[in-house]
Amino acid sequence: MPADRVAVLGIGNMGSAMARRLSEQGFEVVLYNRTQERADRLAQEIGAMAVASPAEAAGAAQILVTMVADDDALRRLCTSDDGILAGARPGGITVQTSTVLPDTVREMGDSFSARGLAFLDAPVSGSTATAGAGELTFMVGGEEAHLERARPVLDALGKRTIRIGSVGSAAAVKLAVNDIIFALDVAVSEALVLAEAAGVDRAAAYDVFAGGAAGAPFVQYKRGAFLSPETAPPAFTFDLALKDLSLILALAERARVPMSQATTNMAALRAAADALGSERDFSEVATYLRSQRAS
Repeated sequence: MPADRVAVLGIGNMGSAMARRLSEQGFEVVLYNRTQERADRLAQEIGAMAVASPAEAAGAAQILVTMVADDDALRRLCTSDDGILAGARPGGITVQTSTVLPDTVREMGDSFSARGLAFLDAPVSGSTATAGAGELTFMVGGEEAHLERARPVLDALGKRTIRIGSVGSAAAVKLAVNDIIFALDVAVSEALVLAEAAGVDRAAAYDVFAGGAAGAPFVQYKRGAFLSPETAPPAFTFDLALKDLSLILALAERARVPMSQATTNMAALRAAADALGSERDFSEVATYLRSQRAS
């Protein structure tokens, strides 16, 4: 088995961008997706190999990168009859990059550890654009030795890797990061619509936001979505944002931390999703606010 063969399991928007980047960086890529047709199309596009099950992917590659939508999808991917654990070989390593609860990650980590298999908790901060450019940030929970084995793949996909601690710790930090992202999303939406309502050109207002104290990376890479929502393809849908906010609030409840800002953001995104459709990009909170002003 080639040492530079990597399997990407779950090829939605982010997983596809990661797979393309790995292929461009010279890795031999294996693809698995629950919808086989999507894997087949991407495989033809980038010259990869598509397989029919997670077990087959685990048998074909030393390093597996998982990027799926939620906790249940990660469990199925790892522990189903044809899951990763059914096909994993000694010496392989699974790098889970999805946004899920810390308890779920620890559960999966224990399942791998019980079989003597390596597992890393490595969610990402960034967008499909930053994934395609190799500029993701990885938060990593797991053993240092496992991280070093996976580092060539992480370095191809990201510009920074931060080891947080044990398995599950990175998942917790990822939810904390997303809590900030959703607050930024709602704040930028409100500020942009406020400036427009006061007669300021949308692009000019955004230039000021991006160039000042509020110019976080999120504000930089979401520029197109905020300025031209009618043409920008959805990169992160309301569905996914609301799923992540539910995880944030669930973790907060377990930790007994009051989260008034997250609760407010949940209400704002829910209202926009109900009005516009849950498949729209979560930056379209601004679109929803414009519609409310017009009415």
